[in-house]
Amino acid sequence: MKDYSRYVRNIPDFPKKGILFRDITPILLDPRLFSQIVNEFVRRLKGKNVDKIVAIESRGFIFGGAIANRLKVGLAIVRKPGKLPYETIKETYELEYGKDSLEIHKDAIKKGERVVIFDDVLATGGTAKATGNLVKRLGGKVVEYDFLIELTPLKGKDKLKGAQVFSLIEF
Repeated sequence: MKDYSRYVRNIPDFPKKGILFRDITPILLDPRLFSQIVNEFVRRLKGKNVDKIVAIESRGFIFGGAIANRLKVGLAIVRKPGKLPYETIKETYELEYGKDSLEIHKDAIKKGERVVIFDDVLATGGTAKATGNLVKRLGGKVVEYDFLIELTPLKGKDKLKGAQVFSLIEF
């Protein structure tokens, strides 16, 4: 597999001092590179009998939508509260300092559907775990958690139990 880390731009002190932001914009600007990366995920997921990709707001939508399209499976989206227009269920989860919540349409996953959760970055794992809980509450089965980037020192993978975790790029 190709090393895609060189296409990720490092932005120091964004969004605040002390944070090193991993910017995927250079990947998005290059249609061949973007397509290659989507193909990497599609190759891995073929044969896993996936029914849906569940993409997490907002950069997860970009790759998740393309992967779902190429696999010819449905796409469900998870967003912050108040952003989805239809009836939702909500999952609240702990942050380092406080709490946050995510929502999904209550009809986004059918009982028994096999789901891959996709986001651009795995950091502490709270968002992905909350998304997995939403899928399970709707009766779906999380087959895999997939990420473009994993920030390995934050050990987010440790929170994701019961399904394989894959990251294309690790920092």
